Amino acid sequence: MKLAFGSNVASRLALVFVVLGLLACSSGPEKIKPAELAANPGLLGVRLAWTANIGAVDFPLDIKVNASTVTVAAADGTLATLDALTGVERWRTRLADRIAAGVGSDGRFSAVVTRANELVTLDGGREIWRERLPAPSFTAPLVAGGRVFLLAADRSVMAFDGSSGRKLWNQQRPGEALVLRQSGVLLAVGDTLVAGMGGRLVGINPSNGSIRWEAAIASPRGTNDIERLVDLVGRVSRDGGVVCARAFQANVGCVDTASGSLIWSKPAIGSVGVHGDDKYVFGVESDSKIIAWRRADGERAWVSESLRYRGLTAPLVLGRSIVVGDESGLVHWLSREDGSLLTRAPTDASALVASPVLADGTLVVVTRNGGIFGFRPE
Repeated sequence: MKLAFGSNVASRLALVFVVLGLLACSSGPEKIKPAELAANPGLLGVRLAWTANIGAVDFPLDIKVNASTVTVAAADGTLATLDALTGVERWRTRLADRIAAGVGSDGRFSAVVTRANELVTLDGGREIWRERLPAPSFTAPLVAGGRVFLLAADRSVMAFDGSSGRKLWNQQRPGEALVLRQSGVLLAVGDTLVAGMGGRLVGINPSNGSIRWEAAIASPRGTNDIERLVDLVGRVSRDGGVVCARAFQANVGCVDTASGSLIWSKPAIGSVGVHGDDKYVFGVESDSKIIAWRRADGERAWVSESLRYRGLTAPLVLGRSIVVGDESGLVHWLSREDGSLLTRAPTDASALVASPVLADGTLVVVTRNGGIFGFRPE
């Protein structure tokens, strides 16, 4: 797991990155033998509908779904939008810079952050503007309402005009010395922009950047900067106005975004986001245990240990199943009701690097080698 020093330790232009090798989420799968896989019961009919390739991915990729398309990116600066039903490319382009975070898209405008700390926005695959940022970002930009919103590593949130790139506002908040070098939380809920700042969900007025509410899912504890790190991580589970999220290696909790009140928060030791439905919130712990919490009160409904130490992605709720990918390139469909295996399917034997998504009835996953795979029901 990679960390970055925030601007209160070093200047924004001189952020230093380190790798923390002691965290269970990175050391577990390497030092402990992954769980042996049971025979595939094949209880769910799934077929590989199409494949494509975008190029190697070594950054926190967010696969962006807009109606019947998915937009993806590769580390070398390549971006592409594909038809989710057929895998056929709508467009493909390549930027001059390597990509650090992405992709954000509303179906027309797409946005990424480069490793040169530039926010780049494209219209239908054509670059239309780029803006130098005061700090790196590891979270995909949010493109909504004709604007591009950005969550930076110094815990600032910025808004830009989608057509011109003109900066509209900047909300800067103080934070702890370290931030995670992985995707955070940034989404729109009704007329509120919801962002993760440290261990808090923060509701922001998207028109002017003013704070509407704050809710703490976890609070910093410990005696050093690493122990105090509680950043919220993507993905999140949203049901109406209730958003549930994970605070890194600390808690999982749910917030009512209408009032900004915390509904519940429970201890949970994990580093990837959550997903859910109106009944449960599902999450993967650092040792790859999968936990279902009751959405109403946060009490545990079940725990599955069948995929321990297999380095799982954040889950996706899909019909009667939960879908996760692992470090060996396998995709697993598990029962929503008890976590039992329904079926599994291979990809290209490289790790799944993004949370699975659903687009136009197709399950889409992306691997570290850049393989894009579309699965559909038989």
